[in-house]
Amino acid sequence: MTAAEEEPGSRTAGGCVLTLLGALVFAIAFAVSPEAGVFAIWGIGAVALWRAARRRMSDSSATPPPPSGEDVYAGHRDEIERMQEGPGEGLLILYPVREQATVAPPDARG
Repeated sequence: MTAAEEEPGSRTAGGCVLTLLGALVFAIAFAVSPEAGVFAIWGIGAVALWRAARRRMSDSSATPPPPSGEDVYAGHRDEIERMQEGPGEGLLILYPVREQATVAPPDARG
């Protein structure tokens, strides 16, 4: 059986087996000595923390790149349509003059 033909539940079953083996190791450590069990828990926690800190972050949460020049946005203008006093002291809201953006039809070269 190859990795592509693996049964859907086998990964979950493997996780359960590893969890039970880990619990067995901790139970043996506590049976030998309570201090050994506590040290084992602290050691495993430190290793897990170290691994989590060393893991590289995936790029899936990265900020997307800026839009290309072909996208249609309203133009930026320095003209102000109106100003309005805001609710707080020293707050002034500026409303720029709006410019209607038009979309050019795509080329018929298809």
